[in-house]
Amino acid sequence: MLDRSRRTQLTWSLLCLGTFAVLAAIVVAAPSWLVDVDAEVRPASRWAIRQDWLDVPLHVVERGFGTIASIVYALVLALVMFLKGHRRATVLVVATMTVTMLGTYGLKYLLGRDRPEWQAGDRFHDNAAFPSGHASFTAALAALVILLAVMLVRRGGIRRLIGTAAVVVTIVVAADRVLLGRHFVTDTIGGVLLGVGVVLLGLALYSPLPRSHAAGAAPLPQAFPGGGRLAVILNPIKVESVEQFQSIVTQMAVDSGWSEPRWYFTTVEDPGTGQAEQAAVDGAELVIVCGGDGTVREVCAELAGTGIPVGIVPAGTGNLLARNLAIPLFIRAAIDIALTGQDRAIDMVAVSGDGIEDTHFMVMAGMGFDAAIMEGVNEDIKKKVGWLAYVWSGLKSLMFPSTKVEISIDGGEWTKHRARTIVVGNVGYLQAGMPLLPDAAIDDGTLDVVLLNPQRFLSWIPLAIRILTKQPRIDDTMNRMTGKTVSVRASSPTPRQLDGDTIGLGEELHMECIHGRLLVRVPR
Repeated sequence: MLDRSRRTQLTWSLLCLGTFAVLAAIVVAAPSWLVDVDAEVRPASRWAIRQDWLDVPLHVVERGFGTIASIVYALVLALVMFLKGHRRATVLVVATMTVTMLGTYGLKYLLGRDRPEWQAGDRFHDNAAFPSGHASFTAALAALVILLAVMLVRRGGIRRLIGTAAVVVTIVVAADRVLLGRHFVTDTIGGVLLGVGVVLLGLALYSPLPRSHAAGAAPLPQAFPGGGRLAVILNPIKVESVEQFQSIVTQMAVDSGWSEPRWYFTTVEDPGTGQAEQAAVDGAELVIVCGGDGTVREVCAELAGTGIPVGIVPAGTGNLLARNLAIPLFIRAAIDIALTGQDRAIDMVAVSGDGIEDTHFMVMAGMGFDAAIMEGVNEDIKKKVGWLAYVWSGLKSLMFPSTKVEISIDGGEWTKHRARTIVVGNVGYLQAGMPLLPDAAIDDGTLDVVLLNPQRFLSWIPLAIRILTKQPRIDDTMNRMTGKTVSVRASSPTPRQLDGDTIGLGEELHMECIHGRLLVRVPR
């Protein structure tokens, strides 16, 4: 819908509004066959009005989708878009709902169609009937919700669920108007056509897609004035349509002055390392990586120290590196920053340990509870509900047993502790903005360590409050450390993870922060 040409979008809107205009003309002419068609629902309406069990649901729907309620829903939707930074989507919501409401009441006044004579007698409506305001407002809201879901929701199953719910609500509201005898069938059909038509017209005239974040910024020095060589490394299972993603990136790249990209696809056997190496050999001057934290980690580790900037298009479940670099999760906005943002030198962390090859991480390493969460995630559930799969796994793993550990900072003396989890971070924030390591910075040359050891199940509650309020106090429940190098030794084999990927049981992890090792594209 959003990627269709403006001409196509305009055609759809004119089709809806043209059909509405024809229906309005027929309603004004009031031919006998139209009267007969509208009268067909009279028995159903009379039956519904006499059913006591239907009285409350019908009137709840009537009040829940009236003018005042629709205004509130529209304002809430607009506010959410505004707070999420989608200013153009906010304008579209406000403008289309305003036009729909003004158009509905203006046409009611001009056409002046009488209400059905058989409507429910408790609240007899005597204003004009065509088009139905309930139907037009609900249809416009439903169309906007579907449009924004297509724009912002990545998972196809969730988008389809939202779309189905929006359509069902519209049908229920239209049926409610007919069953209460407030409107003829043609009134509700006209309302739906008007609401959908106005939204489609608004989409054709004003795209809700954000403009380039660099549009109002001063131009950066052009290192590659002739259009640099661009490489894109894509984990193909992380996007719904590879062809559509390629089309979007190619168009945006050309519009931003880059050459058409050369594409590299990750595989199960090679999740990004080989592709990044080949992109560098092929002379890429910018590499965009689209995938989850694991794919991003592999590509960044390979390109570290090359001077080739990496643009990140987050397409995973956690996307912690992108979140901590203020890279938006909206794919188009992330692509825009990758193409037009500024380069920032960030730290990487070299990792070694028993049972693993020497490697790197970008975000966090963990031993204990947090790694057990990663191990316990059901991949099928994760594909369907995303980050909620981690919540479920976390609830099951809350009382992961505490472990005796020894920690050495910057090669110093080993200190003994007990902890349910040890997290070593290059960044500070988890999903939902939880400040697990609030003082961590990705370019400060140091690592931040936190040890958590709640004694009982309910002890997690005050611990969570301490984390959320960024309390500096340390004790046996929560301890913090910092250093350029961190070594952790557990007394028994313990689950471990790097950037959300499990690396198996082990007793040791040795980590060293490598300052300013990688160039990444961030917002200006």
